[in-house]
Amino acid sequence: MKPQPLTTGTIVIAFTLSMIWGGNFIALKLGMGTLPPFWSAFWRILAGVSVVLLWAWTQGVSMKLERGERGPIFALGAMFAVQISFLNLGVDFTSPGYAVVLLNANPVFTNLFGHFSSSEEDLSARRVVGLALAFGGVSFVAFGTPDAALAPRPGLGNFLMICSSALLAIRVIYTRRLIQNLHPLKPVVWQMGLALPVFLVLAVLFEPPLLQPLTWVPVAAILYQGIAVAGLCFVVWTMLLRKHSASTLSMFGFSVPFFGVFLSAMIFGESLSANLLVGAALVTIGILIVTRRPKQVEAASISGVDRASEPVRTRL
Repeated sequence: MKPQPLTTGTIVIAFTLSMIWGGNFIALKLGMGTLPPFWSAFWRILAGVSVVLLWAWTQGVSMKLERGERGPIFALGAMFAVQISFLNLGVDFTSPGYAVVLLNANPVFTNLFGHFSSSEEDLSARRVVGLALAFGGVSFVAFGTPDAALAPRPGLGNFLMICSSALLAIRVIYTRRLIQNLHPLKPVVWQMGLALPVFLVLAVLFEPPLLQPLTWVPVAAILYQGIAVAGLCFVVWTMLLRKHSASTLSMFGFSVPFFGVFLSAMIFGESLSANLLVGAALVTIGILIVTRRPKQVEAASISGVDRASEPVRTRL
């Protein structure tokens, strides 16, 4: 089906999803005041996989793994577990504003690593310029100094966020290859399901269940991350991809770091330092340059190739 033009309603929905994704880091930070990183990951992924499984059931999608799918899916699950571990530990150590900018630099790593993958596009001069700008922005943020109250170990936290961003890029490339031969819902569900026992074992071995008495705040934070981010956003984004070009919709992703930064400033009072704002701007501009598609390539999306090559988007 030919991609439809964006309507005012679609634009409002896409920006709302970006704001929800940006708020994911705020919810993570709020929740980890009570739930340690691995327990937070366990409860969040449990809520998320339940919602996505329900969606898969309503769509009549079987989750049974066929012969030859188990090895690649188990490898994806391992990557997912490591990437989310780095994400949660990174958010615990640094501020939400810095975390959201660094993780959302993952398209930079996707394009860099994709150059060495036969299934991805080669680097052009334009994309090299965009990567250079985006890496400059990552450096601005990585070597910045977040508010001490929000970032007990900012250097380590920023480093872990960069590692998580790089692993997310590898996972995106790997998922793109997987969904050429299986339904896109399968890797989404299985990567979460396989990671659950990993997070549970790590949490039981290394963390207390609670850091302070449980209140409605961490519960709401987990439900927000699991139901709103991993569930609602997943379903709505999938519905948008059925009607509109993935490359067009991806443009709204550039607003996620700014929503995250300003939500952190509003809720936590995080200061908007020059490092943070300049870094976010450079990352956004760089990604925009890197992901902008030539007109002849964009025209090819009419055949549906564009949407098929885009993995179902989740921000966990």
